[in-house]
Amino acid sequence: MADPATAAAAAADAAEKGGSGGLPQFDVSQWPGQMVWATIIFVVLYLLFSRVFVPAVASTIDAREDKISGDIGDAKRARDKAKAELDAAAGELAAARARAQKVALDAQSDAKAAAAARQAQEEAKLAETLAAAEARIATARAEAMGHVRAIAVETAQAMIARLTGAEADVAEVERALGAAAS
Repeated sequence: MADPATAAAAAADAAEKGGSGGLPQFDVSQWPGQMVWATIIFVVLYLLFSRVFVPAVASTIDAREDKISGDIGDAKRARDKAKAELDAAAGELAAARARAQKVALDAQSDAKAAAAARQAQEEAKLAETLAAAEARIATARAEAMGHVRAIAVETAQAMIARLTGAEADVAEVERALGAAAS
């Protein structure tokens, strides 16, 4: 700290020189020099801003706007390309579905045809078996009917023999049965 005597001496010197002892910017005698320096600093700063800083910032802003618009254009092109690829994929998918449906319908018709052929083959075998069975049944029926006639003739002869006591002629009994059957 300065002693009070030194501070008082400095204030007295300033008062003798015509200074107020306050701030130099309020000293009217120094204003012309301050104006010159303020003008020089203003011109230098104006030139720096107008020739260096503002163009640099403007070119940076322009470059950024160009980059953004380029990126937006690239994004739109990529979107359009993706949409075209999506449409192409959808078309391919539809074509693949149509082919798959055609293959399924062809397989279904082939399966139906194969089933119909197997069914026809089985029906032919069944008809053959049925015809053979009907032939065996007809043969058995004819044989049984032949036996029935013989049994009827024997039964008729036995009845005649029991009722009349005389034996009946086989030819006569067969004629009588033939007349009764017709």
